[in-house]
Amino acid sequence: MPPSRIGGAIMITDGEVHDTPSGTPDFNAPLHALITGNDHEKDRRIRFENAPRFGLVGKPLDMTYRVISTENETGPVDVRVSVNGEQVSVEHATVGQAMPLQVTIPGAGRNIIELAIDREPGELTDTNNRAIALVDGIRENLRVLLVSGEPHAGERTWRNLLKSDASVDLVHFTILRPPEKQDGTPINELSLIAFPTRELFVEKIKDFDLIIFDRYQHRDVLPILYYDYISEYVEKGGALLIAAGPEYAGEASIARTPLMSALPAMPTGEVVDKAFYPRLTELGQRHPVTRGLDGSATEPPHWSRWFRTIGVQNPQGEVVMKGADNRPLLLLDRKGEGRVGMLLSDQGWLWARGFEGGGPHVQLYRRIAHWLMKEPELEEERLTAEGRGMVLEIRRQTMADDPGPAQIITPSGKTLTVKLDKSEPGVFLGSVQTSEIGLFQVANGDLTALAHVGPVNAPEFADVVSTQERLKAPAEATGGSVRRLASSTGSDVTLPSIVPVRSAGEASGSDWIGLRTTDDSVLKAVSRVPLFGGFLGLGLLLLAMGSMWYREGR
Repeated sequence: MPPSRIGGAIMITDGEVHDTPSGTPDFNAPLHALITGNDHEKDRRIRFENAPRFGLVGKPLDMTYRVISTENETGPVDVRVSVNGEQVSVEHATVGQAMPLQVTIPGAGRNIIELAIDREPGELTDTNNRAIALVDGIRENLRVLLVSGEPHAGERTWRNLLKSDASVDLVHFTILRPPEKQDGTPINELSLIAFPTRELFVEKIKDFDLIIFDRYQHRDVLPILYYDYISEYVEKGGALLIAAGPEYAGEASIARTPLMSALPAMPTGEVVDKAFYPRLTELGQRHPVTRGLDGSATEPPHWSRWFRTIGVQNPQGEVVMKGADNRPLLLLDRKGEGRVGMLLSDQGWLWARGFEGGGPHVQLYRRIAHWLMKEPELEEERLTAEGRGMVLEIRRQTMADDPGPAQIITPSGKTLTVKLDKSEPGVFLGSVQTSEIGLFQVANGDLTALAHVGPVNAPEFADVVSTQERLKAPAEATGGSVRRLASSTGSDVTLPSIVPVRSAGEASGSDWIGLRTTDDSVLKAVSRVPLFGGFLGLGLLLLAMGSMWYREGR
């Protein structure tokens, strides 16, 4: 609309406009605000004053919040603190004062921190009696201990991968000089350092998130008792990865130590030297560690061959990859509270070197390591929900054929059922359109998830008590007015009369508001009528030209 045609604007609002201009509005017409509500409204709300977007997992996060009341209260109030839907504490706050809060971030990824206060009698709404903060949990650098039994082609592949990960602190030892090697070289001429076995496997073993034995064999470098400590470390929540080579099938195999209680498979003593394409098993096509590996969708897979498989018997856990003659190649297992992985070939370096086009070694190795360290995104059974606009999206990872529908509890307490459709092997998706804003609880089987739909702490609900102050300055700057529709008692509603006014006159009065008249015109339509048409027109034209010729000739 051209500005010259605007005669004015009338806003029917509670006055809580969060984006009023700071100066004179660029609006050449009177602005009139008709304020709903009355002078006696009451409300109490809670809000975050300081809420960081990120926090370290397992560490306390400092936040601040404030409880605000329209009646200028100063008394105490109880604040319920919930993390991911579970109440963790009840804080005692003072109304009107900024209060400190410490919350421990429970896990990586999205965490929902919620503060809630009880509704007071006479409040306009309890929508703003809750405040939400979305905090992304990030892990501190993961500590990995890599012990290589001897130098070999694949050793550098593991080292380069772990060193390139900015979230990993790597401690790497390679046994270059086994104890049985005695060549008479004086100790002070050796460039090697002593292997700090006691410090690593007794004093600081709990500090490591993952221990990797890369083609390691028992050579009395580690006292036999230390293998018990490693097994105990796994049972109490640690992670162990065995990258097996021919040593695992020999007499000095670590499977012949007390570590055997933590291993998912025992060797048969057989080493199969035979070319094969590593393939995903049926479980591997669903498992998040191997699902969708680059090149796995074709037959044969679009990656290079390997040439060695270590034979094992009675594998436990999940066999997600198979090698030569359909033998187990990659095992993933849980032991107590910890996890164990076993890669039964030392040929992964062929992918890293680009042999026959290479393969997704970085993708595979990194997923294995992160699954062992309990990365949430790689859990076999996982339920997540996320709000995108006003749509609730649900994602279910599972090893089952059909997880069934998801149950949803809306912020108002309604219960919905949403069907989950298969998106890819092991992944089911569902979504629902909603008009409610707030926290949604999603359940499927034994798993639950929380998601916030709609704007977080929307400004429309930050302060719901009607006011004339916010629009007073811009309205008066345009010659308009701000007035309440209701009387002081709130029982009667008075509407002002609307009258046309000239551009130079007043635009409001005690009981009327004005809209300026303009001199602009609007072109509605154009009609065209032909003056001459058809043979008649041609005849008239010839007659006129002939007459003029005759007149000029005389």
